[in-house]
Amino acid sequence: MSGISVLGAGAFGTALAISLAQGGQKVTLWARDPADMNSARENRRRLAGFAFPQSLQVTGDIEKACAAETLLLAVPMQQLAVFLEENATLFRQKTLVACCKGVDLSSGLGPVEIISNICPNVTPALLSGPSFAADIAGGLPTALTLAAADTGVVKRLQSDLTTANIRLYRTTDLIGVETGGALKNVIAIACGIAIGAGLGESARAALMTRGYAEMQRFARNKGAHSETLAGLSGFGDLALTCTSEKSRNFAFGLALGLGNNGAQNATVEGKATAKAVSNLAKSEGLDMPIANMVAAVLDKQITVKEAAEMLLARPLKEE
Repeated sequence: MSGISVLGAGAFGTALAISLAQGGQKVTLWARDPADMNSARENRRRLAGFAFPQSLQVTGDIEKACAAETLLLAVPMQQLAVFLEENATLFRQKTLVACCKGVDLSSGLGPVEIISNICPNVTPALLSGPSFAADIAGGLPTALTLAAADTGVVKRLQSDLTTANIRLYRTTDLIGVETGGALKNVIAIACGIAIGAGLGESARAALMTRGYAEMQRFARNKGAHSETLAGLSGFGDLALTCTSEKSRNFAFGLALGLGNNGAQNATVEGKATAKAVSNLAKSEGLDMPIANMVAAVLDKQITVKEAAEMLLARPLKEE
């Protein structure tokens, strides 16, 4: 069977499935508990108010969903490895497009590296860039980056996954797309903390700029191309995520800055990624003060006030 399946019915996975099916293309959305979505024909829990197109089928049968040739993996980053291990035999010879962003806390690897390690007999790819689920599901114009190591593969996927409202730009720089998508969430938490703590818009601009420098530094160390970080999956995603309360990572940081340390139901990928990136930076000898600050605040090693003071007290240097 040819076709496309989206595995994971969170807000983003649901939005992608809706957009892909809008033109009449048959799309399967796999969910652990699809009963309510099948009866309501919308995802009332994760993305309420967006009706499913007729050509979108929702199933709880993972084997049925994996009959498609192209599988979009819309599961949280920290659950990706276990999900792959559980379903590795179903994924053989498939094209797996990771739609999650971050660094796995236990292994220090990004999504494509994890796919390649656990499922060596698949073709890995990555979809990333500035996007909110509600915008995609609502048909608003969105531009994303699609990455795969093979030019022929990424061109095919670009054609298959482009929709009426999603414009895809392709690249073979998987590492650049992977690291941009991961690091921007960490910087977004930092920006949220700054705004919540009343440090002002100028502080946010400084954090975004110096955070972008950290993204470049980290990505180049892994072999990425600088121009990839200047694109949608780097600078573009950074700009969106750091400036809107629709961003889960920014909203989480904002709550921290306001002194609200309560639990949050939504997945906040930047929390685990901050700790993973900080650990990697220290082991590689990379200067990543903002990532280190976010990790330290999350671990309650320092307060928000102490974090701001530490960043301002750093040695003066050239930009």
